[in-house]
Amino acid sequence: MITIHQLKLPCGCGPEAVRTKAAARLGIKPDADFDLRILRHSVDARKKPDLYDVYTVSVSGPAVNALSRKVMQDPDIKAGEEKRYNVPPGGTGVMRHRPLIIGAGPAGLFCALILSMNGYRPVVIERGKKVEERVKDVEYSFLTGRVSASSNVQFGEGGAGTFSDGKLTTGVSDPEGRAGFILDCFVKHGAPDDILYEAYPHIGTDRLRSVLVGLRRTLSEYGCEFHFETKLSSLKMNGGRICGAGFDGLDDMPADVVVLAPGHSARDTFMYLKDIGIPMAAKDFAVGLRVVHEQSLIDRSQYGTDDTEKMRKLGLKPASYKLTYRCGSGRGAYTFCMCPGGYVVNAASMPDTAVVNGMSEYARDSGAANSAVVMTVSGADFGTDSILSGMLFQQRLEEKAFLLGNSAIPVSDLGAFMSGKEPLFTERTRQLQKSIKGVSREAVLSRLYGERLNADFAEAMKGFGKKIRGFDSSETLLAGPESRTSSPVRILRDEYFESQVKGLFPCGEGAGYAGGIMSAAMDGMKVAEEIIRRFSPPCEV
Repeated sequence: MITIHQLKLPCGCGPEAVRTKAAARLGIKPDADFDLRILRHSVDARKKPDLYDVYTVSVSGPAVNALSRKVMQDPDIKAGEEKRYNVPPGGTGVMRHRPLIIGAGPAGLFCALILSMNGYRPVVIERGKKVEERVKDVEYSFLTGRVSASSNVQFGEGGAGTFSDGKLTTGVSDPEGRAGFILDCFVKHGAPDDILYEAYPHIGTDRLRSVLVGLRRTLSEYGCEFHFETKLSSLKMNGGRICGAGFDGLDDMPADVVVLAPGHSARDTFMYLKDIGIPMAAKDFAVGLRVVHEQSLIDRSQYGTDDTEKMRKLGLKPASYKLTYRCGSGRGAYTFCMCPGGYVVNAASMPDTAVVNGMSEYARDSGAANSAVVMTVSGADFGTDSILSGMLFQQRLEEKAFLLGNSAIPVSDLGAFMSGKEPLFTERTRQLQKSIKGVSREAVLSRLYGERLNADFAEAMKGFGKKIRGFDSSETLLAGPESRTSSPVRILRDEYFESQVKGLFPCGEGAGYAGGIMSAAMDGMKVAEEIIRRFSPPCEV
C-alpha cells in the first residue's frame, strides 16, 4: 500500500478527479489497475475566494506495485501498511467475578466492547435510561423546563455526548490505532462513512442515537449485561482492594475489578468517593457563555461566501471555527464545542438549575451557529483549593442562572451584557433565540459572573471580532452558563490506570482523563487493555 499526501484540487471536483490526480502523481494512467481509498479530506480556504479540497489517499494494486524508484522519492508519497488496532495478549491473573463498569458513556461503552470481544462478559451499570427512553425525557424537558435528575442531557446511555454536536476529533496521540477502531465501529453500527476520512468528523445527535442502539445489541450478543436506571450506592473494599459494589434498586454484586466511568456531572458520586477516602484532586476547568450567530456570518468569514447553492456545488458543509485569546489579566479564553447549524440546549442535570450546551444533527441545518466562549477557572476563582471546590462553584453558578432566568435559561444580547443593562432584543436576536431547545428568558446576564470574568469575556469577544467580522456584534445572542466543559475533579490513578484502591480503575471524562467522545472512548479502551494484560476471563458463569 502507498499513501499520497497533499492531493489538492479545486472544491467540488468529485471522486473521479481525485483518482485522476492521484494517477498523475504516480505517473500512471487513471484507468490503470489500482484501488484508491480516501484517508483524509479537508478544505483549504486560506486564499479565498479560491477554495481547495485537500486529500490524503491510499492506493494499492498491480499498477502501484510496479512504481519506479523516482516516484517514491516524492516526500508526499509513502510506502507502508495501515496501522491496525490490536488487543494485547491476555494475562494469567485470576478474575473470579465479571468486571463491573459504572457508566455507559463513551468510556464505559468502549471499555465494555473491548472486554466483551475478548470473553470477559462485563456488567455495565448506568443510572440513566436507554437512549430511546432518554430521548423522550430530554424532549419533554426542552418543552417544559422540568428536568429529571436521572434521565437528562447529562445522564443516560451514551453519556453527555449523545446530546451534543457529535464531534469525533481528538488531539490524543494514537500510534496504536484506537481512533480508527472507534470510527470503524461507529460506521458498522450506522454512522455515515465520511467520518472515516473527514478532517473534522461529525456524527450528529440524530445519527448517534441509532448507533448506540446497535452498539448495545452487539455488546449483548457478546455477553455483556446492562442495568439501566441503576445507581451506584457503595463500593465494597477489603484490605485496600475492591471486592464488590452496591446499587440502588439492584442486589450487591461481587467484583475483583470495577471500572469507574461516571461522567463529569455525577456530583453525588464525587461526594461519596471523597467521603470514603478515594484519592481525588480538584481540577481546573472553564466556564463562560454560549454565543449564537447566523450560520451565514460564519460561512462568509470562513469560505468567502454564504450562497447555499454555490456551497452545495462546491461540496462545502456549514463552516466552523476555533478561536483562542489571551486576556490582559493573563487568563486564557477560547471557543469550545462549536456547533455549525446547531442548537443551544438546556443541559441541566438537577432541578432548579440552568446549564447550556451545544447540539446539532448530522445535517447541521438550523441556520444558526453556536459555540461556548469560556475562560479557565481555578482555586483562585473558587475561593478554596478543596477537592470539591470547583464542583460547588459550578453548582452555585447554575442555581444563580436559574433564578436570573426566572426558572429558565437566561439569555441576553451582547450589547446589553457589555453595558450591564436589561436586554432589548431586535428581530435578529429573537430569530437567533429560536435555535434554543429549552425554555429561555431575557435576563441581565452580566449579573451571573463576577467583575473579573465579565471583563475577560468582553475582552475575548472583542478579540474574536477582529478574527471573524461581526462576531462581537451587539445583536449576538448569549445564553448561560456554560459550566460543564470538563470534570471539576480528577479521580487519581497510577500509570497502570489503577486507583490506590486495587481493582478500581477510574476512567474517561468524569474521572478527569478525557475531553470529548473520542478521547473518552480511547481512555476506556486503554483501561480494558490493562485489565486484559493482567487477568484471564472471569471464572464466574
